[in-house]
Amino acid sequence: KFIKVPSTIHPGIIFEVMLNKWKLPAPNLVVSLVGEEENFQMKPWLRDTLKKGLIKAAQSTGAWIFTSALRVGVTRHLVQAVRDHALASTSSKVRVITIGITSLRKIQHRDILDNAKNESLVCYQSDDNIQGPLHSLDQNHSHFILVDHITPDEPDGTTKLRLTLEKHISEQRTGCGGTGSIEIPVLCLLVNGGPSTLERVCRGLENSAPWLILAGSGGTADILAAFVNDPQLIMPEAVEKQFKEKFPAESFLQKDILQWTATIQNIIAHQHLLTLHNFEQDSSEELDTVILKALVKACKSHSQEAQEYLDELKLAVAWNRVDIAKSEIFNGDVEWKSCDLEEVMMDALVNDKPEFVKLFIDNGANISEFLTYSRLQRLYCSISQKCLLYELLLKKHEESKLTLAGLTGQQHKEQKEICPLFTLSEVSRVLKDFLHDACKGFYQDLRHGGKKKSDKMNTKRLPEPLDMNQKSENPWRDLFVWAVLQNRHKMANYFWAMGQEGVASALAACKILKEMSRLETETEVARIMKEAKYEQLAVELFSECYHNSEERAFALLVRKNQYWSKTTCLQLATEADAKSFFAHDGVQAFLTKIWWGDMSTSTQILKLICGFCCPFLIYTNLIVFSEEKQSKNELEPFRELDSLDTERTLFFSKDDERGNGKWEKQNPSENTAWATFMFTRWRKFWSAPVTVFMGNVIMYFAFLFLFTYVLLLDFKPPPPEGPSAKEIILYFWVFTLVLEEIRQSFYTDEDTNLMKKFKLYLEDNWNKCDMVTIFLFIIGVICRMLNSTFQAGRTILAIDFMVFTLRLIHIFAIHKQLGPKIIIVERMV
Repeated sequence: KFIKVPSTIHPGIIFEVMLNKWKLPAPNLVVSLVGEEENFQMKPWLRDTLKKGLIKAAQSTGAWIFTSALRVGVTRHLVQAVRDHALASTSSKVRVITIGITSLRKIQHRDILDNAKNESLVCYQSDDNIQGPLHSLDQNHSHFILVDHITPDEPDGTTKLRLTLEKHISEQRTGCGGTGSIEIPVLCLLVNGGPSTLERVCRGLENSAPWLILAGSGGTADILAAFVNDPQLIMPEAVEKQFKEKFPAESFLQKDILQWTATIQNIIAHQHLLTLHNFEQDSSEELDTVILKALVKACKSHSQEAQEYLDELKLAVAWNRVDIAKSEIFNGDVEWKSCDLEEVMMDALVNDKPEFVKLFIDNGANISEFLTYSRLQRLYCSISQKCLLYELLLKKHEESKLTLAGLTGQQHKEQKEICPLFTLSEVSRVLKDFLHDACKGFYQDLRHGGKKKSDKMNTKRLPEPLDMNQKSENPWRDLFVWAVLQNRHKMANYFWAMGQEGVASALAACKILKEMSRLETETEVARIMKEAKYEQLAVELFSECYHNSEERAFALLVRKNQYWSKTTCLQLATEADAKSFFAHDGVQAFLTKIWWGDMSTSTQILKLICGFCCPFLIYTNLIVFSEEKQSKNELEPFRELDSLDTERTLFFSKDDERGNGKWEKQNPSENTAWATFMFTRWRKFWSAPVTVFMGNVIMYFAFLFLFTYVLLLDFKPPPPEGPSAKEIILYFWVFTLVLEEIRQSFYTDEDTNLMKKFKLYLEDNWNKCDMVTIFLFIIGVICRMLNSTFQAGRTILAIDFMVFTLRLIHIFAIHKQLGPKIIIVERMV
């Protein structure tokens, strides 16, 4: 594609054609190649720099490359590298945009281009054998800008047009890296070059364009390189010596030497815009790194203000070059404020650049000041449409529209235009599907009159709309959840390490990813979710706490986490089904304490059964209980703490809590002491979870024995002869089981509707088994009351008894030897 323009055209028109007519993507960088316009022998390292370095830099940064368009000199070598890259690449998305700008006066076979009609194809063949002032266009360019002159006597305005175009582009802004907008950087690259190139460099510097000089490439580039480091050597004699060394075949007039000396002095006066690099001597850095350093150096001129560096910092974020940002921008020369880094912080978050996020926080960014609810909502609105979170939020967004059914069509349209795509309310509903009560109150204003409402008030009154300008109360947690929901684990790990309540946060992330992996349709993404190591992070952190202090580690397990709606780590681990966490020695030791209560953990089951059957045996030495002095150092198993500061409340005697210590101080009588002993032993035995479980097992066996007895020996005919008293007791017993199932399904702490509670109840296969037993029992009882279906009812009840017996499998799953085998068989089935 090419365009013919007059030399006096406004550069904005050309730029509009590039973007709108040619459909070129707005550049993140423009590299203007300036150099030798005659054929010369190129050194191998210079060829590699152009072929690999510049092409790679242009591809990775989305740059445009401006050249002289002609098949001669340094331009010829560059576009050959572009051609080789295009042939080696299989994707059209990685093409390098090279734009040739030249005068029609310099083009061989100009008549072909002059006679071309608008929007028509032109067959132009390059000729390598041309000798003289005219040269062929190099067809390996992607686009051409051909400068036409109105009269033959008009001066060549190509250089002026190219300079004004570069100046115009450098004043434009482009969205680079998401939310940020930067002025498009324009860099001039000097390779070799003849004496006339000095004037081109000087005019470019007048436009404040930064220059990168490739030292060792020969010609003018080497002459400038000789004087950049020693400006005091710029004398006519030294300049003449340099020109004779670089151009031995040419002779120079004294007035030209004097003019070039002045020009070089003018060029060297702009030291801040000149960057010198010799790839032959230092090939450790890539060209894109050198380019970015040159841009950073140019912005440093005479200012130490942070705002002067923002465009280059945004460019470093867009190129993902944190090493350059560390060495060139955050090197101590500038004092950065938190407000200066807010925009680039947003860029780094949106584009998943955790290294930059860490760098900004280390250099002055205050995450508490940065993260308002408005910014958090923008982060959720910026998610990719291909990720699962977008689908989940879109579903909640569609559900939200149903609540606007009472509005008129015009009102609905206006509200749709004002509201963003996703709101934090929809995010909280997505989280609620994953974490249930652990995220209750997320992104809701629970304040009333400047004070936080009590939990009781929260359940009765709806939360107020969230103030979007309000700062996030828990910024690290909010960013951690945002990163986890997008499957950005590297960034999430950093937020997790910086935040509080690490064990609870890791377990919550484990729960979220397990739920999302079930919904994810992309196999690779689901695999990454399953391989996330958040449960391992929770185990390692708790292990460190456990080795440091067992008592505080136990308190950590039952501490109410303020950032997770006052849920405990044990509750989160149960929700997440964190088997590795529960398998930790510290967690097992704590659960064992809870399981046995105040009884010795070495108590035999047989002794427990004896105590259950003969309660008076608990007052003997058959079962060992914790002594009163020991109990002061024991943990009360069911006490949940608001914070670790109150963990000392765990280490008290239950006797003291009941007032026993007070009785002892009053020197009680023997009768009072005996009554206290009787009550304490009774409470310690029957309140232990192992006793409660054992009682449930024994009573369930009693229920099965009663069921068997009724079916085999006491199953009387229909009324009025039956049912018998024992059968009525059986009915009442089943009725209590029905009440228990209703309690499990509907009377829970979760703030959800009845249908969702019922669905959660049905997720457990054993609950389905309980429902089957209840329905079969009801059908069996109805049938046995009728003479015509009496035997059928007895058969149904017999089948129901077998289903009730299957429930024993779930009970015996707790057994040390039988439990693993039962689980293995269950999974095989």
